[in-house]
Amino acid sequence: MQPTGDDATATGGLSGARSELRRQMRERRRLRMGVLALVSVLLLGAVPLFFGMRTLSRDPVFDTLDQLDVPSWAATETVDDVSGSRWCLLDCRLRERTVESERSPEETAQVYEAALAEDGWQRWQVARCPEQEEKGSYTCWRRDELTLDLWVRPPTCVPPPVDGEPAVVPSPDPSTAAQECTGSLVSVKVRNAIDDDRTRPQPSTDPSLTGEDPFPTLSEDPLGELTPSPS
Repeated sequence: MQPTGDDATATGGLSGARSELRRQMRERRRLRMGVLALVSVLLLGAVPLFFGMRTLSRDPVFDTLDQLDVPSWAATETVDDVSGSRWCLLDCRLRERTVESERSPEETAQVYEAALAEDGWQRWQVARCPEQEEKGSYTCWRRDELTLDLWVRPPTCVPPPVDGEPAVVPSPDPSTAAQECTGSLVSVKVRNAIDDDRTRPQPSTDPSLTGEDPFPTLSEDPLGELTPSPS
Protein backbone atom coordinates (compact mmCIF):
# COMPACT_ATOMS: atom_id res chain seq x y z
CA MET A 1 0.00 0.00 0.00
CA GLN A 2 1.48 3.30 -1.06
CA PRO A 3 1.64 6.04 1.60
CA THR A 4 -0.68 8.91 1.07
CA GLY A 5 0.58 12.47 0.54
CA ASP A 6 0.26 13.40 4.22
CA ASP A 7 2.08 10.26 5.34
CA ALA A 8 4.93 10.89 2.86
CA THR A 9 5.23 14.45 4.07
CA ALA A 10 5.36 13.30 7.69
CA THR A 11 7.94 10.64 6.91
CA GLY A 12 10.08 13.12 5.01
CA GLY A 13 9.81 15.64 7.83
CA LEU A 14 10.84 13.06 10.44
CA SER A 15 13.81 11.97 8.32
CA GLY A 16 14.83 15.59 7.83
CA ALA A 17 14.61 16.26 11.57
CA ARG A 18 16.82 13.26 12.28
CA SER A 19 19.35 14.41 9.72
CA GLU A 20 19.35 17.91 11.22
CA LEU A 21 19.80 16.46 14.72
CA ARG A 22 22.71 14.30 13.56
CA ARG A 23 24.28 17.33 11.89
CA GLN A 24 23.98 19.42 15.04
CA MET A 25 25.48 16.61 17.13
CA ARG A 26 28.43 16.34 14.74
CA GLU A 27 28.99 20.10 14.92
CA ARG A 28 28.88 20.04 18.73
CA ARG A 29 31.31 17.11 18.78
CA ARG A 30 33.70 18.95 16.48
CA LEU A 31 33.36 22.08 18.62
CA ARG A 32 34.19 20.13 21.79
CA MET A 33 37.19 18.52 20.10
CA GLY A 34 38.36 21.91 18.91
CA VAL A 35 38.05 23.39 22.40
CA LEU A 36 39.93 20.44 23.93
CA ALA A 37 42.67 20.75 21.30
CA LEU A 38 42.98 24.49 21.95
CA VAL A 39 43.18 23.98 25.73
CA SER A 40 45.82 21.26 25.25
CA VAL A 41 47.92 23.52 23.04
CA LEU A 42 47.67 26.37 25.53
CA LEU A 43 48.65 24.13 28.44
CA LEU A 44 51.53 22.53 26.54
CA GLY A 45 52.80 25.95 25.52
CA ALA A 46 52.22 27.65 28.87
CA VAL A 47 54.37 25.24 30.86
CA PRO A 48 57.55 25.67 28.76
CA LEU A 49 56.87 29.40 28.55
CA PHE A 50 56.59 29.62 32.34
CA PHE A 51 59.86 27.78 32.93
CA GLY A 52 61.52 29.69 30.10
CA MET A 53 60.56 33.04 31.60
CA ARG A 54 61.67 31.80 35.00
CA THR A 55 65.03 30.79 33.56
CA LEU A 56 65.49 34.16 31.87
CA SER A 57 64.55 36.08 35.00
CA ARG A 58 66.83 33.95 37.21
CA ASP A 59 70.50 34.72 36.67
CA PRO A 60 72.49 31.47 36.41
CA VAL A 61 75.29 33.00 38.48
CA PHE A 62 73.03 32.90 41.52
CA ASP A 63 72.41 29.21 40.84
CA THR A 64 76.18 28.72 40.90
CA LEU A 65 76.41 30.53 44.23
CA ASP A 66 73.56 28.39 45.58
CA GLN A 67 75.63 25.30 44.82
CA LEU A 68 78.58 26.41 46.96
CA ASP A 69 79.26 23.78 49.59
CA VAL A 70 78.88 25.91 52.71
CA PRO A 71 77.23 24.74 55.96
CA SER A 72 73.73 25.90 56.79
CA TRP A 73 74.95 28.13 59.63
CA ALA A 74 76.95 30.17 57.07
CA ALA A 75 73.87 31.06 55.01
CA THR A 76 70.97 31.66 57.37
CA GLU A 77 69.45 34.49 55.34
CA THR A 78 70.20 35.42 51.72
CA VAL A 79 69.27 38.56 49.79
CA ASP A 80 70.06 38.85 46.07
CA ASP A 81 70.16 41.96 43.92
CA VAL A 82 71.01 42.38 40.24
CA SER A 83 71.52 45.39 38.00
CA GLY A 84 72.66 46.01 34.44
CA SER A 85 72.15 43.96 31.28
CA ARG A 86 73.03 40.30 30.89
CA TRP A 87 74.17 41.10 27.33
CA CYS A 88 76.19 44.16 28.46
CA LEU A 89 73.88 46.69 26.81
CA LEU A 90 75.05 50.03 28.21
CA ASP A 91 76.02 48.43 31.53
CA CYS A 92 77.08 44.83 32.15
CA ARG A 93 75.30 42.82 34.79
CA LEU A 94 76.32 43.15 38.44
CA ARG A 95 75.16 40.42 40.81
CA GLU A 96 75.19 41.16 44.53
CA ARG A 97 74.40 38.74 47.32
CA THR A 98 74.26 39.46 51.05
CA VAL A 99 74.31 36.52 53.45
CA GLU A 100 74.08 36.33 57.22
CA SER A 101 76.17 33.80 59.13
CA GLU A 102 75.75 32.58 62.67
CA ARG A 103 79.48 32.26 63.37
CA SER A 104 82.49 34.52 63.50
CA PRO A 105 83.87 36.31 60.42
CA GLU A 106 87.10 34.27 60.60
CA GLU A 107 85.31 30.90 60.54
CA THR A 108 82.81 32.11 57.95
CA ALA A 109 85.53 33.42 55.63
CA GLN A 110 87.35 30.07 55.82
CA VAL A 111 84.32 28.03 54.73
CA TYR A 112 83.44 30.40 51.90
CA GLU A 113 87.01 30.53 50.58
CA ALA A 114 87.24 26.74 50.70
CA ALA A 115 83.89 26.40 48.89
CA LEU A 116 84.95 28.82 46.16
CA ALA A 117 88.25 27.00 45.61
CA GLU A 118 86.43 23.66 45.45
CA ASP A 119 83.99 25.09 42.88
CA GLY A 120 86.80 26.12 40.53
CA TRP A 121 87.32 29.75 41.54
CA GLN A 122 90.95 30.90 41.75
CA ARG A 123 92.35 33.52 44.08
CA TRP A 124 93.02 36.74 42.21
CA GLN A 125 95.86 38.82 43.54
CA VAL A 126 95.17 42.19 42.00
CA ALA A 127 95.52 45.83 42.95
CA ARG A 128 92.39 47.61 44.18
CA CYS A 129 91.16 44.52 46.00
CA PRO A 130 89.42 46.08 47.80
CA GLU A 131 88.92 49.47 46.23
CA GLN A 132 89.38 51.00 49.68
CA GLU A 133 90.41 49.66 53.04
CA GLU A 134 87.63 47.57 54.58
CA LYS A 135 87.23 45.84 57.92
CA GLY A 136 87.17 42.08 57.97
CA SER A 137 88.35 39.69 55.25
CA TYR A 138 88.24 40.88 51.63
CA THR A 139 89.40 38.56 48.82
CA CYS A 140 89.01 38.54 45.05
CA TRP A 141 88.48 35.55 42.76
CA ARG A 142 88.25 34.68 39.05
CA ARG A 143 86.61 31.89 37.09
CA ASP A 144 86.12 31.79 33.33
CA GLU A 145 84.62 35.13 32.27
CA LEU A 146 83.62 36.24 35.78
CA THR A 147 85.25 38.03 38.71
CA LEU A 148 84.06 37.74 42.31
CA ASP A 149 84.61 39.88 45.40
CA LEU A 150 84.10 38.19 48.77
CA TRP A 151 83.81 40.40 51.85
CA VAL A 152 83.24 38.84 55.29
CA ARG A 153 82.94 41.17 58.26
CA PRO A 154 81.29 41.57 61.65
CA PRO A 155 77.59 42.48 61.54
CA THR A 156 76.40 46.04 61.84
CA CYS A 157 74.92 46.25 65.31
CA VAL A 158 73.93 49.94 65.25
CA PRO A 159 70.45 50.56 63.81
CA PRO A 160 70.45 52.63 60.59
CA PRO A 161 69.48 56.31 60.74
CA VAL A 162 65.82 57.27 60.56
CA ASP A 163 65.02 60.27 58.34
CA GLY A 164 68.65 61.31 58.47
CA GLU A 165 68.74 61.25 62.27
CA PRO A 166 70.46 58.57 64.39
CA ALA A 167 68.04 56.00 65.74
CA VAL A 168 67.36 56.28 69.46
CA VAL A 169 67.72 52.90 71.12
CA PRO A 170 67.27 52.34 74.88
CA SER A 171 70.39 51.11 76.65
CA PRO A 172 70.09 47.31 76.82
CA ASP A 173 71.79 44.91 79.15
CA PRO A 174 75.43 44.64 77.92
CA SER A 175 75.37 40.84 78.15
CA THR A 176 72.17 40.69 76.08
CA ALA A 177 73.58 43.09 73.49
CA ALA A 178 76.70 40.96 73.14
CA GLN A 179 74.57 37.87 72.52
CA GLU A 180 72.43 39.61 69.90
CA CYS A 181 75.40 41.15 68.08
CA THR A 182 77.09 37.92 67.00
CA GLY A 183 77.78 36.14 63.76
CA SER A 184 78.99 37.81 60.60
CA LEU A 185 77.86 39.37 57.35
CA VAL A 186 78.94 38.13 53.92
CA SER A 187 78.84 40.20 50.73
CA VAL A 188 79.48 38.68 47.30
CA LYS A 189 79.79 40.72 44.10
CA VAL A 190 80.10 38.99 40.72
CA ARG A 191 80.91 40.91 37.55
CA ASN A 192 81.79 40.11 33.96
CA ALA A 193 85.57 40.24 33.61
CA ILE A 194 85.34 42.49 30.55
CA ASP A 195 83.47 45.04 32.65
CA ASP A 196 85.89 44.88 35.59
CA ASP A 197 88.42 47.72 35.37
CA ARG A 198 90.94 45.65 37.31
CA THR A 199 91.31 43.23 34.38
CA ARG A 200 92.54 46.03 32.11
CA PRO A 201 96.22 47.04 31.99
CA GLN A 202 96.93 50.16 33.99
CA PRO A 203 99.05 52.95 32.44
CA SER A 204 102.68 52.85 33.50
CA THR A 205 104.45 55.84 35.06
CA ASP A 206 107.94 54.55 34.20
CA PRO A 207 109.91 57.59 32.90
CA SER A 208 111.62 55.36 30.35
CA LEU A 209 108.21 54.74 28.77
CA THR A 210 106.68 58.17 29.18
CA GLY A 211 109.78 60.23 28.24
CA GLU A 212 110.71 63.56 29.74
CA ASP A 213 108.24 65.55 31.71
CA PRO A 214 106.69 67.99 29.22
CA PHE A 215 106.13 70.46 32.03
CA PRO A 216 109.48 70.79 33.89
CA THR A 217 109.54 72.52 37.24
CA LEU A 218 110.51 76.15 36.88
CA SER A 219 112.80 77.98 39.25
CA GLU A 220 111.64 80.89 41.31
CA ASP A 221 112.85 83.24 38.60
CA PRO A 222 111.74 81.76 35.27
CA LEU A 223 113.71 84.41 33.34
CA GLY A 224 116.96 83.71 35.15
CA GLU A 225 119.74 86.25 34.98
CA LEU A 226 119.54 88.61 32.03
CA THR A 227 122.54 88.54 29.73
CA PRO A 228 123.90 92.07 29.37
CA SER A 229 123.88 93.36 25.82
CA PRO A 230 127.26 94.37 24.37
CA SER A 231 127.88 98.10 24.58
